[in-house]
Parts: sequence; C-alpha cells; structure tokens
Amino acid sequence: MVLTVTRHGHSCVRIERDGRVIVVDPGVWSDVAAALEGAEAVLVTHEHPDHLDVGVVADRVRAGTEAWAPEPVLAALEAAGAPRDRLHPVAEGDEPVVAGATVQVLGERHAVIHPDLPVPANVAYLVDGALLHPGDSYTRPPVGTAVDLLLQPVGAPWLRLADAVDYVRAVGPRRVVPIHDELLSDKGRASAVTLLRKLLTADVLVLGAGESVTVGG
Repeated sequence: MVLTVTRHGHSCVRIERDGRVIVVDPGVWSDVAAALEGAEAVLVTHEHPDHLDVGVVADRVRAGTEAWAPEPVLAALEAAGAPRDRLHPVAEGDEPVVAGATVQVLGERHAVIHPDLPVPANVAYLVDGALLHPGDSYTRPPVGTAVDLLLQPVGAPWLRLADAVDYVRAVGPRRVVPIHDELLSDKGRASAVTLLRKLLTADVLVLGAGESVTVGG
C-alpha cells in the first residue's frame, strides 16, 4: 500500500493511505490546521509542545479524531477536554492498526537532553514496516527491518549531527527526510543537509512545508 507523506513543519507529517489520513506529531511549531484537515487519527511520540499542540489536538479529538500516544500525552489531552474513549495508550511492543495502517510502537524514552532534566516517555512509530518516525530518540527498529523512509531529526538540544549520522547508518533506510529543524536557521538547515549527504549512502530528500514523498507501492 502506498503512503503519501507530507511535511507540515518541524516534526509534523501527514500520512495518506488509501484515502485515510494519519498525522504524526502536530506541534505548536507546525501548520497543524493543514495537517489535521480530514485526519482520522493522530499519533504523538511524546508530550513536548513542539510535538503536541494540546488545545488543537484535543479539539480534533472532540470532533471525532482518534489519538494514540504514551499515557502522559493522553492525560494532557483528557485534561484539555478530549474524550477518553478516543484516546488510546501505546507502549513499546504494541502494534495497533490505525486508519488501516499497521503501526509498530518502538522504544520507551526521549533522548537525554541533560542529566539534571527528567527524561519523558517517547515512542517511535514504524508505519507499515516502511516509514519510521523516531520522535526525539535514537530508537532503532528490529534487526532486519527494511525501512524505506526515515524521518530524521537534525536540530535539537539533545542532538549532535555526528550521532544522527551514526543512527541513520544503524537503521539503514533507503531514504532520509530531515525533520525537527525549527531551531535551525536556513544556513543551519543547509549545513545539516550537506553533512548528511556527505556521510550517508541513503538518499537525503529535503521537503519544504506542504511537500510530499511516497513510500511503498
């Protein structure tokens, strides 16, 4: 089944599959209105606001959208008025079917920002065995997984580009789309892409807001 993956800023992507829509990490730095239009489901990797616009997502859940996320995310959505029966907790090892797609839930924790800061829950999502969104982590898929497209963070307090390169090499995707880049200037984004292209064998695809790539088929 073909997935059409569209970027909507920072870490937010819209996945269209056979006419059904899943949105991952609609945060406050993303164009959540465009991303969530007609969305049947939302996947959230963790509770940080750049990955979760609580008020907007809670409104969408009240309107009928279903949400899957770690429990701290669901607690925040419920506190904002989202009905609990549309909120679905996930943890490592779960494999829900979401809007027709098989979603493997991987990992448990956010990458460490600083030893003095708490480490929140974070899960990665592997959609139809081909598209990997790690959230804010270096979570690897099971050995032997043929990842077609990895959505790779490139700018964050927890991230070094050297570590990002090593992570991409370990995952071994066919293609990489840089995400999590709102903290970077245009020059910073370009520098990150140049380094990735120099050090990786995977194709590095740069998607602007509203631009898409297909996976599978």
